[in-house]
Amino acid sequence: MPSPALSPWTPQPSYAVAVARPKWKLTVRNGPEVEHSNFDDLGDAVAAMRARALEIRSAGPAKRIRSLREFEPSDQVRARLQLTGRGSFLRKPTAGVDIRGDGTFVPFTGGVGREELDPTDHETPFELVRETLESEER
Repeated sequence: MPSPALSPWTPQPSYAVAVARPKWKLTVRNGPEVEHSNFDDLGDAVAAMRARALEIRSAGPAKRIRSLREFEPSDQVRARLQLTGRGSFLRKPTAGVDIRGDGTFVPFTGGVGREELDPTDHETPFELVRETLESEER
């Protein structure tokens, strides 16, 4: 007797449901640690990004680093939080926030070709990230 999962009378999920994937992926790079979270709603993804960024920043400022030259905390990227949406291989909507060693948030757009965004006309850098991704999604 065939197993119930293989029975022709058992409803099978559609192909679209079987290969469904979340619409937004949040990648958090904090030092050597990398975390991934998936979201279907952009608002939820941005809220999670903001909460995680505030948590990372609350750990305190980075220390000055001396190597071949001196790196002040404001010159260091302590963590990078990036949201990526669905799209073609080279045209996925991508934006996020860098957390500098001094605790400032620097919003950006793009993956490999990263471009800093100016948050002066926005209440928070996270709102700018959300607006950027909404406009890229169209």
